[in-house]
Amino acid sequence: MQLFKLKTKLHEFSSFSEFAEEFALGENDLVITNEFLFEPFIKPLNLASHFIMQEKYGLGEPSDEMINRILADIRHFSYDRVVAIGGGTVIDISKLFVLKDIENVTDAFERKVPIIKEKQLVIIPTTCGTGSEVTNISIAELKARHTKMGLADDALYADDAVIIPELLKGLPFRFYAASAIDALIHAVESYVSPKASPYSRLFSKEAICLSIDVFRHIGAKGEASRFERLRDMLIASNYAGIAFGNAGVGAVHALSYPLGGAYHVPHGEANYQFFTKVFKLYLQKNPTGNIAELNNVLAENLHVPAYEVYDALDTLLGKMLAKKPLREYGMTESDIEGFTENVLKSQQRLLANNYVPFEHKDIRLIFSELF
Repeated sequence: MQLFKLKTKLHEFSSFSEFAEEFALGENDLVITNEFLFEPFIKPLNLASHFIMQEKYGLGEPSDEMINRILADIRHFSYDRVVAIGGGTVIDISKLFVLKDIENVTDAFERKVPIIKEKQLVIIPTTCGTGSEVTNISIAELKARHTKMGLADDALYADDAVIIPELLKGLPFRFYAASAIDALIHAVESYVSPKASPYSRLFSKEAICLSIDVFRHIGAKGEASRFERLRDMLIASNYAGIAFGNAGVGAVHALSYPLGGAYHVPHGEANYQFFTKVFKLYLQKNPTGNIAELNNVLAENLHVPAYEVYDALDTLLGKMLAKKPLREYGMTESDIEGFTENVLKSQQRLLANNYVPFEHKDIRLIFSELF
């Protein structure tokens, strides 16, 4: 039984220019990024690399249509290394550009073509939640299927992951909050996953402790105080990525995907809506397993009794980002059954990582109560 793996080398630089010099960015590199990052940090360096601005191909989270449009354009480039500089969208699509002979990304997600890596991959996260720089997973909306899907394969691991805290400075607070909360969810879900090991739980626990400490700091001192803890939150996100890259995430993510796919709710925000509701049901179904150990970790960091941790989390995270009824995103009552069926049909990869199994009635109950 494999207990743990980390295939990616980790690096840290104080500035993007230091990274560019150390990694010798040049004409054999394809850089995927955003205009708002390119202008202040990359353009002044006059690099000879090939550049793709993700937002020119579509806004929001990655979709098969967006990725296929980029694929059509980069066929004209000659490159042997992909450098992803951005948030979850940039990272998820960039992972696919290292693969051999991919013409339609849907074929890759549905594994109709071989998944073979032929390019090097370097990832620099500019949000603090995905942890995707150290995972082998890419997630996209498949519009023809009306849902999100994940492709998990070791070919998608980055060769190098790079932490540069200065790149987070321009991130608006709402996006910072959603991504940071997502990092905590990764850590918590992976802690109770049946695939977790003592090694993955080390990273889960450290991510939980560091994330909650940052959130308490922001809750006490205000939104601007996040700038004092950018490095800490990037590291917490990275820890969480290592944990869930080994142990996986479960029902929180599984239930969020139809909401994100149908109503384009950002990934971290969608996960946040389901987070504590899922864990309260986990606890109700089996209060004596690994969730008891998790709740003690949460209690110690939240400074509340173990039986109050999920209410305390809602209070703390509510200072970062307000929860909303699902109907406020556009969800209708008739979606409840459809979303339930969608989760059961298309998210078994995630449901297999649940702390306890969820049946149709459990998933439907959560959608109904949050509606």
